[in-house]
Amino acid sequence: MKKLLILSFAAAVLLTAAAFLLHKPDTSAARSSNLVMLNEIEQLAAQGDSATAAEQAAALRQQIQQQPEAQSDRRIPLMCGICLLFLGGVTGYCCIAVIRPFEKLSHFADEIASGNFDLPLDYERSNYFGKFTWGFDRMRREIRNARDCEREAIENNKTIIAALSHDIKTPVASVRAYAEALDMGMAQTPEQQAEYLNMMMQKCDEITMLTDDMLLHALSDLGSLRMQPEQFDLSALTAQTVGSLSAGRSDVQFEKPLFAASVYADPVRTAQIIENLIHNARKYAKSDIQISIRRNADFMELHVQDSGGGIPDQDMPFIFDKFYRGSNAGTEQGAGLGLYIVKFIAEQSGGGVTLQNENGGLHVTVSLPCG
Repeated sequence: MKKLLILSFAAAVLLTAAAFLLHKPDTSAARSSNLVMLNEIEQLAAQGDSATAAEQAAALRQQIQQQPEAQSDRRIPLMCGICLLFLGGVTGYCCIAVIRPFEKLSHFADEIASGNFDLPLDYERSNYFGKFTWGFDRMRREIRNARDCEREAIENNKTIIAALSHDIKTPVASVRAYAEALDMGMAQTPEQQAEYLNMMMQKCDEITMLTDDMLLHALSDLGSLRMQPEQFDLSALTAQTVGSLSAGRSDVQFEKPLFAASVYADPVRTAQIIENLIHNARKYAKSDIQISIRRNADFMELHVQDSGGGIPDQDMPFIFDKFYRGSNAGTEQGAGLGLYIVKFIAEQSGGGVTLQNENGGLHVTVSLPCG
């Protein structure tokens, strides 16, 4: 549309100028009349009629003086009109092709400076600012993508650090429990004392591993916990984990399966799953905990059942969200990361987690791929 307007204006200017330049006043009749009058004056002068010759000479002089003035009167308005038309066209073109795009860029720059990166900039490659406008809009998109990536990285960093910090609490609680048991004299034989001390050292090793994870994450900005899957016996790992968490307590009963429960996953992370589920049940359900293992097609299922009333229905859709705590948490301290970590590790291992309220409590099913 702009190009058509410019071409039309240029054609109008050229046609008007051509008409002006090609137009020539018809002066042949005026010359013939002047010559006739001049001959008459000469004949009158030759005949001695000086009075009539003087009158004819005066009329000829007046006619010659009026002819250039008339031509000038016709050309001056035409020239002024052409100049005004040309100046108006140039001004309109500058407004459309230069000033308006520049004002749009200025407004867009103000929006970018204020942090509005979602405002698109429409550009036309045909005008003088087309390529510059395209580059400006691409810069906006790159800045917005960089901001989104930065925000996601910060969120992942917070999540991983919070998850690792949460996992440290469980072995620390176990160390304290064994220390209290030793202090109260519950380990009366040297064998029991050695067993308690061995469990405490194992938990200290777990704390060291988790702090190493935090250090590695801080150094390399890991996006997720590293998984090191291998084949192991889920039944043996479950029995070992339950035993390490049951010093002086009998609230956890593990029913060992009669078949080989071989799985392919990270045994350290799988132990964290079991510890988190037991810790959550003790913390919120405050009831006995039943643990069993079943086979389901290509997966081994770890079942953890308590009788503490379960999770309210309104909380069930959000219970796996980060930092979400159920409405039945009461005054118990917590970050809302326990089940989120369980779900994360299970999915990273190729399995999953399901929750169901049954038998007066919460039934958690963790599936891991068979080894």
